[in-house]
Amino acid sequence: MPALHPAVRIGHVHLKVADLERALGFYCGVLGFQLMQRLGAQAAFISAGGYHHHIGLNTWESRGGSPPAAGTTGLYHTAILYPDRATLADALHRLLTAGITIDGAADHGVSEAIYLRDPDQNGVELYRDRPPSDWPRTASGDLAMFTRPLDLDALLGERNL
Repeated sequence: MPALHPAVRIGHVHLKVADLERALGFYCGVLGFQLMQRLGAQAAFISAGGYHHHIGLNTWESRGGSPPAAGTTGLYHTAILYPDRATLADALHRLLTAGITIDGAADHGVSEAIYLRDPDQNGVELYRDRPPSDWPRTASGDLAMFTRPLDLDALLGERNL
């Protein structure tokens, strides 16, 4: 089989949430996404930059529901890509200002990432990619990703003020 075309991308994610207002408070109020369309109290579509939607939020099967139990299958996390380190630093500042608990932060060589949970306990990764020319490689040229602690204080120093 031929490889998938290199321009193919993940277009959006659609999350089941228990409380639409609470989810909008987090994704729009804290992270800064823009509400593009709302279907009453059942669903909302949000984006960055005016795209029709990057994230869909709905209560169709989950209104008032509980998060999935640990150890079950399902979505591990939604990864939100930021264009540069300064914008990721701004996102970190938003989280800290809102009192959002951060589960972890890592430097993977190819990227820098902050991990957390939304109000429905869905995993969320906020990250920025390094340019491919800066990715760590083995002597033979293979990708050599790693996981090291990310210095959040240093990252905050990169904020757009």
